[in-house]
Amino acid sequence: MKRLHIHIRTKDIDRSVAYYAALFGVKPEKRRDGYARWLLDDPYAHVSVSTHAGAPGLDHVGISIDDEDELEAYAERLRATEMGALPETGTTCCYATSDKYWSRGPDGEVWELFRTYGDSETYGVDRREELEAAGSSPCCG
Repeated sequence: MKRLHIHIRTKDIDRSVAYYAALFGVKPEKRRDGYARWLLDDPYAHVSVSTHAGAPGLDHVGISIDDEDELEAYAERLRATEMGALPETGTTCCYATSDKYWSRGPDGEVWELFRTYGDSETYGVDRREELEAAGSSPCCG
């Protein structure tokens, strides 16, 4: 199963949660300090907002993938392009543990392909500089 993923940075988490709860018609299924997440069935999407790192606005888009083999198939297709795919395995990000790949689209848009397999009590580790130096950008700066 796959869900479209959108991560939005915000200045005011409470205001954003109120807005997106009204937009989607439900409260977030996960809410932590500076972070909220909706796993929606209609539209089928994984939407996150956070106050962590960077200016407010769209941080990145992605695809949440349940199956490890399918995640690898996506990464393999991206590695065959000039843009490539940067692996990040066993990472803690957005109060979850995941394996993921980062890529940039032809116009610089950041894509995250990931498989989450656990929860975390911490938001995550800042790997932005390391991954940007390798040509991508993590969500948890």
